[in-house]
Amino acid sequence: MPEAMARDTKLNNRMSHEHTIKIVVLAGGRDFGRCPLASQLPTALWPVAGKPVLERLLTFLASQEIKQVTVFAAGGTSLSLQQSIHIDSRLNVKFLEESLPVGTAGCIRDAAGDETDALFLVVPAAIISPPRIEILLEAHRKGGCDLTVMLNPGRKDGQHPGEACGIYACNAAILEHIPKDGYFDIKEGLIPEMLRRGKSVYAAVLPHNAGNFRDWQEYLRGIASFLETNTKPDPDLKLSAHPDRRAVWTAASSKIDKGARIFGPTVIMDNAAISNGAVIIDPTILENNVTIRENTVVAGSVIWDGAKIGPDCELQRCVVDRGATVRGGTTVQENAILRQRRRGGLESAARFAKAQSDRLQHAMQPHLDKLNERLPDWAVSNKKNILTIIAGVLVLSAFLWSYWPGIVDLWEIWQRNDEYSSGLLVPFLTIYILWSRRQDITKCPVRPCVWGVPALIGAQAVRLFGLFFMYSSAERLSIALSIAALVLLLFGPRLFRKVATVILFLCLMLPWPNRVQAAVALPLQRWATSSAVFCLETMGYEVMKEGNIIHIGQSSVAVAEACNGLRMVTAFFVISGLVVLLVKRPLWEKLVILASSLPIALLCNTIRLTITALAFTVISGEQWEKIFHDFGGYAMMPLALAAIVGELWIMTKLTIAPTRQESIIVTRQKAD
Repeated sequence: MPEAMARDTKLNNRMSHEHTIKIVVLAGGRDFGRCPLASQLPTALWPVAGKPVLERLLTFLASQEIKQVTVFAAGGTSLSLQQSIHIDSRLNVKFLEESLPVGTAGCIRDAAGDETDALFLVVPAAIISPPRIEILLEAHRKGGCDLTVMLNPGRKDGQHPGEACGIYACNAAILEHIPKDGYFDIKEGLIPEMLRRGKSVYAAVLPHNAGNFRDWQEYLRGIASFLETNTKPDPDLKLSAHPDRRAVWTAASSKIDKGARIFGPTVIMDNAAISNGAVIIDPTILENNVTIRENTVVAGSVIWDGAKIGPDCELQRCVVDRGATVRGGTTVQENAILRQRRRGGLESAARFAKAQSDRLQHAMQPHLDKLNERLPDWAVSNKKNILTIIAGVLVLSAFLWSYWPGIVDLWEIWQRNDEYSSGLLVPFLTIYILWSRRQDITKCPVRPCVWGVPALIGAQAVRLFGLFFMYSSAERLSIALSIAALVLLLFGPRLFRKVATVILFLCLMLPWPNRVQAAVALPLQRWATSSAVFCLETMGYEVMKEGNIIHIGQSSVAVAEACNGLRMVTAFFVISGLVVLLVKRPLWEKLVILASSLPIALLCNTIRLTITALAFTVISGEQWEKIFHDFGGYAMMPLALAAIVGELWIMTKLTIAPTRQESIIVTRQKAD
């Protein structure tokens, strides 16, 4: 075994020194008519365990120490491919758009350029289990020909020969057999031309099926081979130790009911939910945010992101489209289940805009290539990150320029109005929350969503409404709405769902509308006076209330409008919101914390007024009274935090998980 590994290493090193290895990836475009799924989504972007198959291929090539990759796309899909995948920084990937079909051999010609001494490996983008590079190099060297055709292994009985898997290895010498322009295919053009000139073509059989596919049937066969031969489909997944879940890989955020039965090999991705009585039979992949309801059977299928399968369904050898919904009681065998898409004017406009954008990208590509040649190496290798940073800076600059008057207005309100001074902390706390969630956020793929456009238009409509009718609160609200719309537009719905609660927390920086504040100020002021009088009377003091003035002994305490507790209410909303977003607790516990922020704020304000009234009977002097009055509110913050911590402690004690022995006893009692 060590000798074989050493031989492969020497072979790889020798051929790498003799030739420049160039990878040509054939991504194609959308399929029209033959496969409905491929008509809606190019096969290069079909998911495999949470990642597009093209992204998996590029990552694999990077691990094989490949440096140069050229990806050919058609039908205006080049830009969408680049935006939908994450490219390994070790690769130098060049995307080329076929304005007119040039064929597989024509792609080699266009990728070669002026190269005269290179070894080309042609690989389809839709390939799930690509073979190692040294295997392809060994097969090509063994054949001793300028062109090697790779075949999938046939049946073990030898009755069915292997089929071509779309992988070719060829020397630069084949370029003399390819016309300088026009369409030219390898199977229909290059191979017959080479044979006519007396050249030989070698056919090599791969050690395992490459998992190449063109439709959903071949996709399912490739997935089955992938799950049966892969010891770990993804490094972020963990192997389930449940006795009924052999070879079941699950994400940490997946939710599997104890009553579900799962038999591997199966992969369950992020936020997938499987209900009681559901049965998952190998080989199956449940992508992100998939929901499987009660008593549903899924066998040998792949269910894409966001799909929902109703109760009492049966799916056998099916592919379910993204966001598709299968109604309860449905039985489907060997079919592709598509999501029902509404063809409205907005979608047509979006498709037209995308087509124009892709056309502009194709027209600008030669100029961009010339620019890349003049850039230093560090700029080319980090081009995607640099472009992302530049785009982010431009969007942020445009946002600040547009909303600068509103931001200045907010700053002045935070400075002069004690009730909303806590809003100054909210943007900084929001940044801290996002930083604490950076690992989950960076895992979300960046997929711009066209629905962010109407959301942004709606946010601007709210802003115009506020400007026209002079409702400053509507103008300020449009700031948070615009941020939410930009996140949806630029980053897509998956990342938007991740940060939706954080954007909602950002709304706490906004002051309440004047009408709302006026409606609650007087009742809060009366409540603060009455509750303080009640506490003082309970403590045995002789107290008399005259409007909002408390007479205690020889002293009088005026409960002004600023003492109504609104300042504490807004501050405690910020504190409780921060705690809810940072702690990892069940949803019901977080809702209890949020609901309790109002009574805690009112209670703390009552305690502050009671202590202040007592202090005024002892201390004298306007300076001391002002100091005690102003800083009494700050002293309530630790008390409020202690109350929240106490709530969390009580809820923890109320929901103690049973021990293993107790669970066994309960299970036996139910069985009896």
